Amino acid sequence: MKSDPGFYDHLPYDQRPVIRWPNGARVAFWVAPNVEFYELNPPRNPARAPWARPAPDVLNYSYRDYGNRVGFWRMLEVMKRCNMRGSVSLNVAMCEHHPEVIAACAENGWEFYSHGTYNTRYLMGMDEAQERAVIQDSIDTIKKHTGQKLDGWLAPALTYTDRTMDLVAEMGLTYVCDLFHDDQPGPVKVKRGKLTSIPYSLEMNDTIVYNVNLVSPRRYGDILKRQFDRLYAEGEHSGTVMCIPLHPFLIGQPYRLAAFEEALAYITGHDKVWLATGREIAAHFNEHYHDAFAAAAQPIGEVAA
Repeated sequence: MKSDPGFYDHLPYDQRPVIRWPNGARVAFWVAPNVEFYELNPPRNPARAPWARPAPDVLNYSYRDYGNRVGFWRMLEVMKRCNMRGSVSLNVAMCEHHPEVIAACAENGWEFYSHGTYNTRYLMGMDEAQERAVIQDSIDTIKKHTGQKLDGWLAPALTYTDRTMDLVAEMGLTYVCDLFHDDQPGPVKVKRGKLTSIPYSLEMNDTIVYNVNLVSPRRYGDILKRQFDRLYAEGEHSGTVMCIPLHPFLIGQPYRLAAFEEALAYITGHDKVWLATGREIAAHFNEHYHDAFAAAAQPIGEVAA
């Protein structure tokens, strides 16, 4: 059994090369809406059931469909009012199921990165050829429907294989959101290519906040502000990253919008904040800091020595 997955080396927070974001920003701030499609009765994966209830789970299917029908459009308007572009964690099947959602994102200058094909089809159990096909389909579909090159990856339903990081790097992607280990970008150890982990905070994720921790909207807004305040203060020394991962079926509920908009306006209203996309953060880090961070780090097994 592995004691550690070996995706990155050890580099303490206070012993790193100093990061400087564009225009002297302290925080690189990005918002990552998960624009997803859940199949009503997907192919069965032996490792994980797609729904909590017996098929057809109309209750949970329709609850998530609310996001594409209603919640997305509310979220979009809030982000537009705060001049915040999104970096879309996209189930690429959405391009066929809801092209109007994809068009709205593209018209507002949002980035698209891959969250697999459907959020009900998982990578675990796939062989290399199958996994390559999923990644290639994401590359091709996003290019076809948006004209964008695919740079980022968040595994569908956060499911992986031992080879996922190596494959996405080999196939030309530049960043992943699947490692929840830091508040700054960091190099990912891959066989070929250059891959960076961009902070994607589960603590700020509306799924964790609302469906797991069961907090109120007002409390969520306060959490977002407190997260920003700390990262903004620390970013005076070396640039930090703040991400808000969202799901339109959750954040787009009417009673949750006001607190979210208040927090978003608070963050975007500060100076020295880079309102970025995942692609932009990864490109800046890969160009200026990736190699220096890799050189300064120690393999996990050597830290104690």
